Order: sequence, then structure tokens, then C-alpha cells
Amino acid sequence: MDKKMRVGIVGCGGIARGKHLPAIREQGNIEVAAFCDLIEERAVDYREKYGWPNAKIFTDYREMLKEDLDAVYVLTPNKAHSTITIDALHAGKNVMCEKPMAKTAADAKAMLDAAKETGKVLTIGYQNRYRPDSTYLKRSCDNGDLGDIYVAKAHAIRRRAVPTWGVFLDEEAQGGGPLIDIGTHALDLTLWMMDNYQPESVMGSVYKKLGDQTETANAWGDWDPKKYTVEDSAFGFIKMKNGATIMLESAWALNSLEVDEAKTTLCGTKAGADMKDGLRINSVKYNKQIVEKPELDPAGVAFYDGKGENPDVIEQQVFYDAVMNGKDVVVKPEQAFVVTQILEAIYQSARTGKPVYFDEK
Repeated sequence: MDKKMRVGIVGCGGIARGKHLPAIREQGNIEVAAFCDLIEERAVDYREKYGWPNAKIFTDYREMLKEDLDAVYVLTPNKAHSTITIDALHAGKNVMCEKPMAKTAADAKAMLDAAKETGKVLTIGYQNRYRPDSTYLKRSCDNGDLGDIYVAKAHAIRRRAVPTWGVFLDEEAQGGGPLIDIGTHALDLTLWMMDNYQPESVMGSVYKKLGDQTETANAWGDWDPKKYTVEDSAFGFIKMKNGATIMLESAWALNSLEVDEAKTTLCGTKAGADMKDGLRINSVKYNKQIVEKPELDPAGVAFYDGKGENPDVIEQQVFYDAVMNGKDVVVKPEQAFVVTQILEAIYQSARTGKPVYFDEK
């Protein structure tokens, strides 16, 4: 039996309920020893619901950090990510922080510095890297199958799926809407595939065109226009220092039938790839255009459909191995920091109407 990793959960909201706690329980070697939430009843409810009856309950994370814990999960609204993560690292805890890394690039940089100062593990919750299509495509990119990837698109488009619970619509708590919420996943995947974390400049456009509407046909019911203080769509044009171009599209609500989320399109000198209809790799062979579709169902590569590996569980195993066995994390904080820098630059460019140059940041 592997040694149990003792962890504390800070933030008993939707991401804890929908992603981390079920995956932690399925991973099997992680013990939740503490739950912390500003609402004590919610922390107690999660303790009982997920089956760790001996876990301690806290409403102040600083008190929880005094406990004997191997790691802390930061699952709060975005504005609290940095403060809690830095305090946890300096308290000698390893940290899994939910995406995005932070509300601002300055906050993300402070987290990165704290991880370097303390030598503790810090990783960010970009679980889409562990999907079978993602891992296959990453291996193909690393092998040079696509050649030099010089044009890419990061897709995060919903037609009408605005999250109406929690603080998703609160700009002060979250720092933004779909760009920082789901655009972050698509951008992370794209940069990771390209293995390119050197942005040169960014142009951005941010829109709030539908947030004031009613009778919205929204997936989770109508939102309250009075509480809708973030954008409903945002777009970025990113130029990398090596000349490559990335186009990022994100929306919770957009009058579009092209709906894609946490997907990437890559164009290289040898081949291209996209996730539009499963994973498709296009190239030329024997003077003919061809499209290859790898078999990614349970008969081939493990697939998240209840029969194979769940990306959320793989994420937990990677974190466990990093903390308990000294292995490398897959999502490095240096990479997540660049994602946050680019997202912030898109918002800044949209406000000023001018490009943002990273050598000047």
C-alpha cells in the first residue's frame, strides 16, 4: 500500500464537489484531513457527503495550515488563489491550485516566486491535458510529427451556457468571465502542444453584448443582468517571439453554432491537427491529402467514459506522485503563469484599444 497523502481543502464549492473530491476518493491514496470554508455548514456537509468523518473543520484557512498536512487544495474564487497559495507554501505545504493560476499576473508571479523560495510543489488544475486526445496529440507534437507549429487556434465557445451560481458573474471576485474561466483551458492546451511560452504581443477584444438580455435560453436558467458584471465573450490575437500566431476565442454566450470547448487547432509545416470531430491529424502522403483519426476508445487508449481513466483522477495521481514520490508535475507553475499573463494582456488591450507588448510589461 502506498502511503496516504494528507490534504486540506480550502473552498467547498462547485469545483470541489464536481471535480476534486470525487477524483480524490477514486484515486485512493489521498486522505482529506481538513475542510475549510467561510460557511462552516458547507464544510461539514462535504465532510459527511464524501466520507472523511474524521476530517477537521475550519472557517479560517490560516488555522488549517497549522495542521499536519502534506498538501493543500486551493478551490476558492480566483481573487483568493494567490494569498492562500503563498501562505500554504510558506507553511510548508504543497499546493494544488485550481485554474486559473490567479486573478492577475502579479498575483501569479508572487505564487511562482513563493514556490521557488520554499521548494514546495505547486501545480495548477488544467486537467484537460490528461484527456486521451490531448496526450496523444502532445506525444505527436513532441515527436515532431507536425513540424514547426506556426499557426494555432484555442477554442472555448459556448452558445448559451453561462454559469449562474457562485461568483462566476462577479468581476471583482473572478477577474473576468469566459476568457479567464474556460478560455484559460484552451490557451493552456495550445501553448502546451506548441511548447511555446514566449509571447511577444497581444491584441484583444472583449464584449458584453448579451449579458443584459432576458429570456436567454441559457443551459442553467436565465442569469440576473444586474449581477452580470463580466464579459460574455472575448477574443485574442497572440503573436509569439518566434513569429507563431495564436487566435483565442472564448464565450459563455454567443450566437454561433460552432461550439467547442477546451480544444485546440494546430497548423505545422509537416501536418495539422484539430479536435473538432474527435482528434484529426491532416497531412499529405504520396501526393494525396489525408486525414488520420486515432482510435481513442477503451479498445485502444484509455478514455474517460466510465470504462477507462478519468482525467480528473490522473490529475490527482500526478499530484500525489509529485508530493509523495518526488516526480515532476505535468502542469508547471511557470507555464500557468504565462497563461495568466496572456489573459491579462487580452483584457488590458481590450480596455485601451492598443496592443500589449511583453517586453514592456
